[in-house]
Amino acid sequence: MRSSQHHPRGKILTLAFTASISLISIFSKAQTTFPVNGVANPRVGCYAFTHATIIKDGQTTMSDATLVIRDGLIVSAGPSASVPKDAVVVDCSGKYIYPSFIDIYSDYGIPAAERGTARPAFDFRAPAQITSNTKGAYNWNQAIHPETDASRLFTVDDAKAKPLREIGFGTVLSHLKDGIARGTGVVVTLANDKDNLVVVKQRASANYSLNKGSSTQSYPGSLMGSIALLRQTYLDAQWYKSLPAHEGTNLSLQAWNEQQTLPQLFDGGDKWGDLHGDRIGDEFGVQYIIKAGGNGYQRMQPIIATKAAYIIPLNFPRP
Repeated sequence: MRSSQHHPRGKILTLAFTASISLISIFSKAQTTFPVNGVANPRVGCYAFTHATIIKDGQTTMSDATLVIRDGLIVSAGPSASVPKDAVVVDCSGKYIYPSFIDIYSDYGIPAAERGTARPAFDFRAPAQITSNTKGAYNWNQAIHPETDASRLFTVDDAKAKPLREIGFGTVLSHLKDGIARGTGVVVTLANDKDNLVVVKQRASANYSLNKGSSTQSYPGSLMGSIALLRQTYLDAQWYKSLPAHEGTNLSLQAWNEQQTLPQLFDGGDKWGDLHGDRIGDEFGVQYIIKAGGNGYQRMQPIIATKAAYIIPLNFPRP
C-alpha cells in the first residue's frame, strides 16, 4: 500500500474521510423504527467520486477510476464504473481513495468495567471471597462472564472516534477488556451517528485472557490459577452440553457453548501468555487468534511454531 508521505497533504481521500459523507447513512432505510424528533434530514442518495486513484488492496491500484456509493454502500469501483444519472458527482482528480484500516482489538465505545474493592493478597485479616458477587444464574467465578455482550454495552463516542478516523481507521471490533472469559465483541464503524446505525455485526468474536481483571473474588490469585480456571471452564462447558438436570441453568456456560463457532481471540499479554494461550487452545481443539504481547520476538521460534494468527501492535511514523 502506498504511504501517505508520498502524496501532498490534502490530496488523499481516505474512506475514513468519506465517512463524513457516506457512512453516516449506512442502514438508513432501517431507521424507520427510530422516530426523528424534529425535521428529518436523511442523508440518502448516490455519490460518484470520479477521476480518482483508487487503492483497492495491497496489490491493486486503479488509475482514473470512479467509486460509486448508494445509500452508504459501495456499489461499484473501477476505471469502467458508470456514473448513475442521479449521482452527486465529486471530481477527485489528483486525489487518492484508500480502504480504511480496521482495528480488530479495541474497546472503543465500551464503558470501563466497574472495579470493586479487592482484598490485598497479603491481608489475611479479611475473609476470602470464595463465591461470585454476581446475582443470577451465572458462573460461580466473576472472572468468567462469557454472557457479556459488547453490542449491549456499546455507545458512540465521537471524541474517541475522531482521532482514529484521522489516522485512517474506519471500523473496529470492540469488546469489554476485562476478565478471563470476556464475552462477545461487536463490529462498529467510527461514524458519528446514532448507535443503531454504526453497528455492523452484533456478535463477531469470543474473547479470552489470563487476567481476571476487575473480579474481587479471591480465586484465581496467580497465573497458574488463571490457567487452571480457563481449562476447567472448557471442561465444565463440555459437560454442560448434556444439560444435566441436577445442574439447573448456567447462563454463562450456555453462552460459552454458543460462542464456540465465532472467531476466538485470546489476549496473551506477553510472550509467555501467547504460548500459554496456544497450548490451552490446542488442548481443547481451539485455534486462537492471539493478541500478541509485544515481546514475542524474544521467543520467535516457539511463537512461529504455534501457527496461530497474531494481532500485532503497530506504531505508525509521523507524516
